[in-house]
Amino acid sequence: MLNIIHSIRDGLEKTRKNLGDRLGSLVLGEKIDESFLDELEEALIASDVGMKTASLVLADLKERFKRNELTSPVQVRERLKQVLFEILAERPASLSLTGAPSVILVVGVNGTGKTTTIGKLAHRLQGEGKKVMLAAADTFRAAAAEQLMVWGERNNVPVVKHKEGADPGAVAFDALAAAKARSMDVLIVDTAGRLHTKSNLMEELKKVQRILARELPGAPQETLFVLDATTGQNAFAQAKTFHQAIGLTGIVLTKLDGTPKGGIVLAINKELGLPVKFIGIGEGIEDLKDFDPREFVEALL
Repeated sequence: MLNIIHSIRDGLEKTRKNLGDRLGSLVLGEKIDESFLDELEEALIASDVGMKTASLVLADLKERFKRNELTSPVQVRERLKQVLFEILAERPASLSLTGAPSVILVVGVNGTGKTTTIGKLAHRLQGEGKKVMLAAADTFRAAAAEQLMVWGERNNVPVVKHKEGADPGAVAFDALAAAKARSMDVLIVDTAGRLHTKSNLMEELKKVQRILARELPGAPQETLFVLDATTGQNAFAQAKTFHQAIGLTGIVLTKLDGTPKGGIVLAINKELGLPVKFIGIGEGIEDLKDFDPREFVEALL
């Protein structure tokens, strides 16, 4: 477990410097007061925890401070860890793979690392002994299918694709039929990196969902939204828009190694009710980690 914490801690270095180190400097003080708690709230907001979530956290700390349950900065730090853990542990982070095959629809805007995440996820599931197939339903972006093919070859998994500009729904239909015929355990469907302001593309995504559900009741079992952590509150807005439109089941947060805004994990979980299922903390194929609330908080603080 320590190795995992160290790995995540390395990935969260910038966020930790923004929040953990700032808190660490506060802990060096000998007492806590309203000024101390105000500075802590500022540190949380600067890490993109979000105003609402930061206020909820501070309300807990201030109430305990008034009851003289928190009398030192060290106690505040430990209580903060517990509050953050409780927020993140409210919802299960494991994948729901109950279908035959189980279908994972992966969505998100351009540039978030969606296709790379799919490659890493396929690698993880293979390591668990599952037979995996990929569907290249991003027919909008030039070379998207070829990029997915590279990941397919790297993982030695089959990829179903059509020509560029083809109907994404048709790709999903054919891929699901192939996954059934070949007794695959998991089908992962890539989609266009659509901007959340383009309603026609969102409707196209809904169509893909309908086709999958029609051909396999209960599918997709997971609709994962890939978010770039470096975009902070913009990431939160994107997640909210997609969740309202298509009903997400979870988040994959990428590029945590490049941002001081890792607190967005808390905002998404608490305010949108969406669990973060995986976090990307590097470029390597092994750098897609299961999201573990306790490990995350320990690495953060």
